[in-house]
Amino acid sequence: MRIAVVGTGYVGLVSGTCFSEFGHDVACIDKDADKIKSLKAGRIPIFEPGLETMMAKNAKAGTLSFGMELEEAVAEADAVFIAVGTPSRRGDGQADLTYVYAAAEEVAASLTDYTVIVNKSTVPVGTGQEVSDIIRKARPDADFDVVSNPEFLREGAAIEDFMRPNRVIVGTTASKAQDIMRAIYRPLSLSQTPIVFTSIESAELTKYAGNAFLATKITFINEMADLCEKVGADVHDVARGIGLDQRIGSKFLHPGPGFGGSCFPKDTRALYETSVERGAPSKIVSAVIDINESRKKAMAARVIEACDGSVDGKTIAVLGLTFKPNTDDMRESPSLDILPELTSGGAKIRAYDPEGMEEAAKLLEGVEFCKNAYDTLEGADALVIITEWNEFRALDLDRIKSMMRTPIMVDLRNIYDPKDMLDRGFKYDSIGRPQ
Repeated sequence: MRIAVVGTGYVGLVSGTCFSEFGHDVACIDKDADKIKSLKAGRIPIFEPGLETMMAKNAKAGTLSFGMELEEAVAEADAVFIAVGTPSRRGDGQADLTYVYAAAEEVAASLTDYTVIVNKSTVPVGTGQEVSDIIRKARPDADFDVVSNPEFLREGAAIEDFMRPNRVIVGTTASKAQDIMRAIYRPLSLSQTPIVFTSIESAELTKYAGNAFLATKITFINEMADLCEKVGADVHDVARGIGLDQRIGSKFLHPGPGFGGSCFPKDTRALYETSVERGAPSKIVSAVIDINESRKKAMAARVIEACDGSVDGKTIAVLGLTFKPNTDDMRESPSLDILPELTSGGAKIRAYDPEGMEEAAKLLEGVEFCKNAYDTLEGADALVIITEWNEFRALDLDRIKSMMRTPIMVDLRNIYDPKDMLDRGFKYDSIGRPQ
């Protein structure tokens, strides 16, 4: 199959590269000349384990190309995947579809034979019909179908998620489009991946509903962690106890400082706005959004409390800045709420993240970025762990204690054992566990 991917952001680049790994002939198109130049040189603009190697292999094999010539790529394609950004619109939180609509108009001008137009971007219910209307208005003679094919990629594990998904959702009732989408995903038949065909509207809503449900699980266990601290329970015991119930499941029951990233915050807001707009407001989703925002801000107060009520004039070492490990993504990371609060309280921040510091430097003022974890600790009054990168899981605790002015650790990811930390002489604070 010949595939054109419009947009080389996170979703477009991962999808295009993986489709080429399936053996399809893929052309990735973007208007950013510098980005295309970098991609042609084998450099990727994001950190995603395994992606650069796979991209280089398929580019060398000739099944993956990068360019700015949309017209040629679309004219030759069996399917065109629109994978442009849909950021939150300022003011109302709804998804901004400007780039999707613009891509639809440009694709319309280049259509020749029958083509499947696939919305890979995360879009609100009704967008597929709007894209179809745009193309039909621009090209009444065009032979095409619009399909919704939402992505379910976890940053840091995107290659695995794409190559071995637990399901593929395809929104279309057109038999010809279904045949092409089956052919595109045929390599997954070896792993017996279910391909679920639905209406366009059902596929669009499935993406938002899935992310909102996972965000709700995170928010629920965070609230249970708060309750555990009040009653002397251990949130990990509670999470394991309920997670073993197959109706609930154990994933996304890990307490922490709140969710961030490019998907959950944006998608929960967009889903809520859609629900209000359509007259069926989701009170659960609204509560999840509010609770998560207040939780991220409350984490700074937790650090201040651990430092005897004040961080003024104190040095705080921070490990982890990205919203999760194995990514350089800083979007809506809890660190963006926590560090400014500490800085405004008079703290000096020394921070380290294995991949996120370049992006963090654009977003955080007054932070000293360090070369490794131990470099942050010299003379520190407290250590705060925000992101659970693997390299932070087995730190030399005796070395840490000897380097710090006061041995205080605020572990927002519950990496370490409370009893062991207390036995080592640390003042240790974690989430939802007896101290």
